[in-house]
Amino acid sequence: MLNRRDFLKQSIAASGALGLAQAAQAVSTEKPRIRCGMIGIDHPHSLDVFEQIHLSGDYELVGVCEPDSALRDARKDLPILKDVHWRSQDELLSDPSVQLIVVESGLQRLLPFGRAAVDAGKHLHLDKPAGTSLPEWKALLDVAAEKNLLVQMGYMYRYNLGFDLIREAVRGGWLGDVFSIQASMCTSLSSDKRKEKDIHPGGIMLELGCHLIDMICLILGAPKKVTPFLRHDGAFDDTLADNTLAVLEYDKAMAVVETSAQEPDAFPNRRFKIVGAKGRIVLEPIEPPLVRLYLNEPAGGRAKGWHNFEWENLPRHARDFADFAACIRGEAEFAYSKEHDYLVQRTILQACGQSV
Repeated sequence: MLNRRDFLKQSIAASGALGLAQAAQAVSTEKPRIRCGMIGIDHPHSLDVFEQIHLSGDYELVGVCEPDSALRDARKDLPILKDVHWRSQDELLSDPSVQLIVVESGLQRLLPFGRAAVDAGKHLHLDKPAGTSLPEWKALLDVAAEKNLLVQMGYMYRYNLGFDLIREAVRGGWLGDVFSIQASMCTSLSSDKRKEKDIHPGGIMLELGCHLIDMICLILGAPKKVTPFLRHDGAFDDTLADNTLAVLEYDKAMAVVETSAQEPDAFPNRRFKIVGAKGRIVLEPIEPPLVRLYLNEPAGGRAKGWHNFEWENLPRHARDFADFAACIRGEAEFAYSKEHDYLVQRTILQACGQSV
C-alpha cells in the first residue's frame, strides 16, 4: 500500500530522476551505451518503443526476438524493422553483455518473457499491463528485487508533463484534501482490433484503464473498494467489454475510470480531472498535455483563479527510457517501487472484475 509519504517520496524521486536523465541524454555520447534486447513485437507500443531505443544515444539494441514465426514474418518487412538483427530468446538472455531486456509482446506472453529476463539477471522494461496473474507478477517482482534488478512498467503517463504538474500540485497541497478523480481514456477500435483485445473479461478496461489506474494509485494509494461495470454495448459480433467503468472508493475520496472502445474522435477528449477542497486541475487532452488549474487561494507561487499550461507533443517513451538509462547507470534513484507496481496490477485486475 502506498501512503501519502510513499507517494511524496516517489514524486520527488521522479522529479530528480528526470533532471538527471535529461543531463545524461545530453552527454550520452560520452558514456558507454546500455546493451539491450527486445522480445516480442506485437504489443501496441512495440514499434514506438523500438524507435525510441534507436533514437536514444543511451542504448545499443543488439537484437530482437520474436519466437512466433508467423508474427515475425508479418512484420519483418516493415520499413522501421528492415535492419533488425533477429536473435533467439536464448541468444539474448545468455549474452552477459546485455543488461536490459525490453518485452513488447502481447498480453498473454508478457509475464513469461519478463520472468525469463529477470531469471537471466537482466533489468526489465515490461509493457503494460503486467499480464493477468497476480501471483506470477508478484513472483517476478520478488525475483527482480532479490537480484537488485530494475523493472520499469510501460505506463506512458508516468513521464507525461501534465501529470508531472498534477503530482506537483498534490504534493504541494495546492488543491487541499483531494476527494474526487474523474478519468477517461477511450478509443474507437475496428473489428479486427476488437478481436485482438477480446481475450479477457476486462476488455478495454484492461487495455486502457490501466494507464489511469496507475496514476490514481500514485495519488491516492490503495482503494478500499473497487466496483467494476463491464458491458458489451457495441454492434459487433464479439464479446469485448467495450463500454466500461470502474469506481475506486477511498476513506474520503472516490475515483471514476471510464474506458470505451467505440468513442468517435476519442483522443482529444481523454482527460484526468482531480478535485480538492481548495482547487481543481484538469488535464485535457492528455496528449499533447494541456492543463487548466483553478485555485481558491494562492498556492505554489500562483495567484487565486485560473491558470493554463501547455507543452509540446513529446514522443511517447522518450523520457521513460532516458530516466531508465540514468537509473541503470546508478545516476538516479528509480522512482517506482515494486510495492506500487504490485498495487497497480492488483487494482487493475479488480477493475476488470477479476478476483485477486
